[in-house]
Amino acid sequence: MVLSIDERYNLITRNTIEVITESELKNLLEKKEEPVMYIGTSVTGRPHIGYFVWATKVADFMKAGFKAKILLADVHGSLDNCPWNLLDNRYEYYKLVIRGMLKSAGADIKKLEFVKGSSFQLSEKYMFDVLKLSSFTTVHDATKAASDVVKMGDNPKLSGLIYPLLQALDEEYLSVDVQYGGVDQRKILVYARENLPKIGYKPRIEIMTPLIPGLSLGGKMSSSDPNSKIDLIEKKEDIKTKLNKAFCPEKSIEENGVMAFIKYVVMVHKTDKKETFDIIRPEKFGGNISFSTYEELESYYLEGKLHPLDLKNALAIEIDKLIQPIREEFVGKEKLIDDAYPKK
Repeated sequence: MVLSIDERYNLITRNTIEVITESELKNLLEKKEEPVMYIGTSVTGRPHIGYFVWATKVADFMKAGFKAKILLADVHGSLDNCPWNLLDNRYEYYKLVIRGMLKSAGADIKKLEFVKGSSFQLSEKYMFDVLKLSSFTTVHDATKAASDVVKMGDNPKLSGLIYPLLQALDEEYLSVDVQYGGVDQRKILVYARENLPKIGYKPRIEIMTPLIPGLSLGGKMSSSDPNSKIDLIEKKEDIKTKLNKAFCPEKSIEENGVMAFIKYVVMVHKTDKKETFDIIRPEKFGGNISFSTYEELESYYLEGKLHPLDLKNALAIEIDKLIQPIREEFVGKEKLIDDAYPKK
């Protein structure tokens, strides 16, 4: 089915928090039949179900006619404290989990392109541009750009200040029209728009989605906090155990990671497939109920008509289905997990 420009625009912008700029995006859709977008992820901690937020958005881009590039940023990973000797194994791990995740999110993986950062970031021309860009960048601006993404600490390493320069240049070297990321990337994305023109490259469109709360109270899902996340190859019984402990206050969606995941991932998939989100519960607690939209579910939950445990049980079923394709990618490759993330 051929989509109109408005339909493509609506697909791309749904559940986004900011587009820089909307007029540029509309103009791009009018002028280019197959634009190119990319999202980069540095190969550091183990990916978790929060990654499904951006995988779902990548699927939206592809349905809207975009070519999608996934940058698996091994060089960025080393700059963000990933041990150099683990980079290759983590690259392979990320590639497997992301392939399975995008398949589960409904993306046509035949149209995806995975790019290894070191395949171009160590070239003479690229490194010359890094040095050139550094001559236009103050320490203050580099620190500000990196502050929400790189683990800076009390005594920051120089590598953290180089990180935003590389991410800005990636837009040019990947030949993309759009960079997409979480809102935590905003300072780097704005840095790229403001500074690429200083060395003769055009600014790109920057699109951001929100970060969803973690499962524990106070913070986003994080690879470094096992209580805040569910791994992308988590066992079925462990999914249920973690969700049972998740922060999910009755009649409230504030800092509620359970409801946020349903909103930005589960209900997007359900709506697109014209399926319902089903709550299975005994008759004495209201019996089974189905929801066609997130808005219906949220209203019902805020009124106190749905107990958090029933919500969690339903979500456990959906997460198990979502990560099954990822588990399948690891059949016969289990050793890679230990090689990428050796036990201390």
